[in-house]
Amino acid sequence: MLKHKLLSWLPQLSHQVWILAAGRLLSQVGSGFTLFYAPIFFVNQVGLSATAVGIALGSASVSGVLGRFLGGSFADSRFWGRRRTLLLSAAVSALADVVLALTYNFPTLVMGNLLMGLGIGLYWPATEAAVADLTTIDQRNEAFAITRLADSMGLGIGVVLGGALIATAGNYRALFVIDGISFVVFFAIIYFAIAETLQFQDHQRRFHQSWGVAFSDHRLMVYVLVNILFTTYIAQVQSTMPLYFTNFVSAAESDGGFSPTTISGLFSWHIVVAVLCQLPVARSLNRFSRPHALMVSLLLWGGGFVMVWLTGVASSYPLIWAILALGILAIALVSYTPSSSTLVVDLAPESLRGVYLSINSQCWAIGYLIGPPMGGWALDQSRVVAHSFWLIAAASIGIGIVILQYLNQILVTQEKG
Repeated sequence: MLKHKLLSWLPQLSHQVWILAAGRLLSQVGSGFTLFYAPIFFVNQVGLSATAVGIALGSASVSGVLGRFLGGSFADSRFWGRRRTLLLSAAVSALADVVLALTYNFPTLVMGNLLMGLGIGLYWPATEAAVADLTTIDQRNEAFAITRLADSMGLGIGVVLGGALIATAGNYRALFVIDGISFVVFFAIIYFAIAETLQFQDHQRRFHQSWGVAFSDHRLMVYVLVNILFTTYIAQVQSTMPLYFTNFVSAAESDGGFSPTTISGLFSWHIVVAVLCQLPVARSLNRFSRPHALMVSLLLWGGGFVMVWLTGVASSYPLIWAILALGILAIALVSYTPSSSTLVVDLAPESLRGVYLSINSQCWAIGYLIGPPMGGWALDQSRVVAHSFWLIAAASIGIGIVILQYLNQILVTQEKG
């Protein structure tokens, strides 16, 4: 009875969507193994400087831009399609882990990260295009929510298991081996269980024509502006906020701010809330237009950033404010991700889904290029500037709401016309 109720509550999607989500969960478990522990390993055990490791890790963003560009074009091509692009992504990512597991110097660390960035870049346009191919308009928001849910669950499980493995065995290189194995298994899942979803048409545009159509789409370019704002927010949560909680929370359990254990617990809470709320939030936002759903997300981002500010300036109970902040920001995140991908699919001609989703994915690379340096600069200033940074971030949602209102007007006018 309980099983029947659970199955009826889950969205009724193609079995291939569920297989893609399961494969992604598995590969994200491997990524969670390495995400937080790679910098510690390469600085403390390999002996590279923190600056060198930072440059090497940042190189993944550079190759990620190329990967997304190629991934979008490949996903829409007759030869590659969605399936072969996903296979190439898994193979490149597994190779990257082989290089990282064997790394003893800076050049090989850069090579490994360049390969990993390329593999991740190839992945996103192809997988989101495949999900769009396999779903109807009414199903897409929940389908994208399922794939993002798999990402969050896999990442959370991987972080916990990786920490446990390090605590018991202390073998960091094993993390890269396990991550590589997860990509090999993901490759096998795609090869044996996923069919090609691209319906290629003979009149499809050539390479340069496809990108020309996408970049000349006024609706997409307007959306890109606000999407970069969203991805910059996400980068602040992952890169700036942990350091802010460490150095600028004055009324914590120590003069130096929250302890590493507390910060780890807070971000575990963030992941748990995201996992629990992903599907219910996506389902509840189906009643709104995509721009209006994204406006709801912006309001949540603003509220979350205000809570972060309160965490830093509050004279009492800063941990409570931090818990509230990361809870609200988790809901903000899960209200953004499926609505974002669904909106881009709605804008894209069917034959150009890969290219449009590639441009959507490039916004993440730009956001992560802007966000960390901006946040780092703010934290290098006075305490007043560091605290005010979060209020400025909260106020910036006004820019996003204006852009989304304009986009909504364009779409409404288009529908009426």
